[in-house]
Amino acid sequence: MKTRSTALRSLALPALAAAVVLPLAAPAAAAPATLPAPAAKAAAAYQQLPNGTSKKKTLVIGLDGASLSQITAKNTPTLAALAKNGLSAASNLYSSPMAQTVSGAGWSTIATGVWPDKHRVTDNSFSNPNYAQYPDFMSRLEAGRPQESTLVVGTWNPIPDTIFGEATDLRVRGGGDEGTAAKAADYLKNGNPDATFVHLDDIDGAGHNSGSASAAYAQAHATADARVKTLIDAIHARKSFAKEDWLIVVTADHGHTPTGGHGGPTALERQTFVIANGKGIAPQTRQDVKIVDIAPTVLAHQGLTQQQLRDLDGQTISRIQPDAFDSLAKKLGTAVDESKIDPALKGFTHTAPAGWSIDNTRMPAGGVSEWAGWSFTNDDFFTAAERGQGREGNVRSRNVFAVADSDEWDDKSHGAGAFDSTLISDAVKLNGAKSLRVDFVSDYVIDGPQSGQVLVSFDGAAPELLKSYTKNFNGTESLVVKVPKGAASARVHFRYTGTNSAFWAVDQVSITAQKRA
Repeated sequence: MKTRSTALRSLALPALAAAVVLPLAAPAAAAPATLPAPAAKAAAAYQQLPNGTSKKKTLVIGLDGASLSQITAKNTPTLAALAKNGLSAASNLYSSPMAQTVSGAGWSTIATGVWPDKHRVTDNSFSNPNYAQYPDFMSRLEAGRPQESTLVVGTWNPIPDTIFGEATDLRVRGGGDEGTAAKAADYLKNGNPDATFVHLDDIDGAGHNSGSASAAYAQAHATADARVKTLIDAIHARKSFAKEDWLIVVTADHGHTPTGGHGGPTALERQTFVIANGKGIAPQTRQDVKIVDIAPTVLAHQGLTQQQLRDLDGQTISRIQPDAFDSLAKKLGTAVDESKIDPALKGFTHTAPAGWSIDNTRMPAGGVSEWAGWSFTNDDFFTAAERGQGREGNVRSRNVFAVADSDEWDDKSHGAGAFDSTLISDAVKLNGAKSLRVDFVSDYVIDGPQSGQVLVSFDGAAPELLKSYTKNFNGTESLVVKVPKGAASARVHFRYTGTNSAFWAVDQVSITAQKRA
């Protein structure tokens, strides 16, 4: 839990002077050695902030501990208008063992565009960050476009001190949300930053002190909304505003329990959100956008190429496309055997998408209905089945995904034998291809006897092995296999077996016939 005590907070952070404007210095790991020096900027500056050079502008506003459910036209009119006229998406976090649902991990995920298993900030101690390999988006922008002006203003000191690195042109401690908003608004109106990040903290304080079900928590959102309006008004007051292309993003690092606090695996603690508003963003509510998508979206808006973003977990929002599994979103049903899941929550089906199939001929009869063979589900339903057993780590799946869960299936009596089910893809026409490429997101977790195999079948022949899992894996796979001469089509098989073990989640499957071997 992020403590509200300044004294306790300082124990985990480098000692810094009390000056409001930070010197451009930070731990060596905060940015790669190749980052350009701030001196590369144009000479003109405003209050130590170099003059920007781009008509493309970005403002990211971080509301610590905020809840999307509190953003309403009555309580938060500015935020509600941004959401109504742009993109709005709920986004769930991880929990332990990947990371605690706390600010250090949350803001590091938002800033870097990768999940905690890559940036390695799992709590508020910042004891082993991997910012050198996965720097914040301001540092990436400076590396790719050093002429641009970057600004960070934050109430919680680790935002400007630690999470955003020394390559950022100007990092400012706000000294409280009122001061943060006023300083940021001054720079936005009278200076010329190209990319700005502003962090407001008071919602989190209300959550800790009173809980997310309290009137104080709702009021803190209303107060924050007024400060957000100050920032938006400052942008509109810019003399050059009519000629600029602004992207505005609002997000949160974690949620809160009804009685106050966070850090655990409950749904309310894991809930965050993304609101994005700007040119080309149509009004929409999405289920497949996550907080890791903020960094690449900002960087793409500011002019970085997709090649420069290739190592990120997140994707540019405009490039996120639904997959075959997402077509099942409206077909998901409510729980049958799972007593821990809200009876009104829709979240599973055994009906495969068009062209796909499930082979359960080796499955014993019985077991928990929801997980009897491969299932299609979403994060809310899947994690509610049993919290704190690693299901919350399946953060790379989006919207609807496929899962084989021998652990939950085994919680109800069944026939003799192990869980043994195979998910089979739609047929891919080869058209003379030399090779077949199989890309997918995979979260494979072991907790007992189990196996996971990826196989391919050409023209209905016996499947041949592409990959066999022998240890935990959470990431993106890209497998390539040579196509037999004369083969006309192929299907990919995902076979999972387990004896009261854990699970295998698969998503974003892309099967591509390639002309080259």
